[in-house]
Amino acid sequence: MANVFVKHWRLVALILGIILFLWILYLLRIVVLPFAVGLILAYLMMPIIWWLEKKLPPRHKWPGFRRIIAVLITFLLLLAILGAFGYVVVTAVVDATVRLIENAPAIIANSIYRVQQWIDGVIANLPVEWQTESWELIQGGEDLGKTIRDGLLRAISTIPSSYAVILGFAVLPFFLFYILKDSEKLTHAMTSAMPPSVRVHARSVIDIIERVLGRYIRAQIMLGVIVAYFTLIGLLILKMPFSLALSLLAGVMEMVPTLGPWISGAVAVLVALAITPDKAIWVVILYLGVQAVENNLLVPKIQSAYLRIHPAVMIVLLVFGAYFAGFWGILIIGPLTATLVEVFKYIRSFYQAQKILDSDSTEPAA
Repeated sequence: MANVFVKHWRLVALILGIILFLWILYLLRIVVLPFAVGLILAYLMMPIIWWLEKKLPPRHKWPGFRRIIAVLITFLLLLAILGAFGYVVVTAVVDATVRLIENAPAIIANSIYRVQQWIDGVIANLPVEWQTESWELIQGGEDLGKTIRDGLLRAISTIPSSYAVILGFAVLPFFLFYILKDSEKLTHAMTSAMPPSVRVHARSVIDIIERVLGRYIRAQIMLGVIVAYFTLIGLLILKMPFSLALSLLAGVMEMVPTLGPWISGAVAVLVALAITPDKAIWVVILYLGVQAVENNLLVPKIQSAYLRIHPAVMIVLLVFGAYFAGFWGILIIGPLTATLVEVFKYIRSFYQAQKILDSDSTEPAA
């Protein structure tokens, strides 16, 4: 084993460097988040840019100029899609918010009355000795309200610490522009500075990361499409206004880890409370049901299919990822494991090929 490490020390050094790089990225995950989003957007936009670059005149001339024009056209296309989507969603939210403000007193009074009736009915069916304790527990709600208020104040106090993230997203368009414009040059510059023996392995590892990232992004897009589809079906059954906009929002927010589904669900409940308050509880049940099916069935199945990991193993990985790193662990455990598996296969095939070459070179000539 020692001889293997000595013989292939460059490959071992590259692997250790990758592990160290990933660890540093994890430590700086909050700061790196906007740029990770930029790299994912760049990966999605590059095929469009390559296609436009081939079609733009004059062909085979001024490649740098045609690349800039292709990037700008893609930017405008992305802004148009985001603008149309934002207009549809914002229109629904603004309309619902206006109606909610107008009907807020009646909605709140009606909700409090119904909740009070339900509580009274439940307590009336309890044994006498339990009824007193139940009323004391309800009256202790002031302490719960104070706890919630303190939690909100603590959350607000953390906003200044998010300045780096806000700044990162502010400069994201410029970062994305230069990545799209000079992607090949950046890759070449990053690998050309390495020794030739390490350069080959570095390019192979970069190719592996790109393939795994591509499969992971396709898995997330598939999850978003499925969530949007089932949400649309449920909202249409409930005859909810703005069903298409709300389902599109649910699919898009599926790309945002952990917080995304809660945001889309909160918007749907807001619309329901403003327009059809009686259906709000059914909207809550619908969104919770879709998320339950997605988290327990779709995520392990789809991610395992695209990342080529068995569903049972994927479930275990998601649990370990959540335990060790929270929602960051859930987000990266799949692609990270798939990348490590592919790198291991590459190392094994490289070592086997090298061993065959060494055995051929040591055989005596006939």
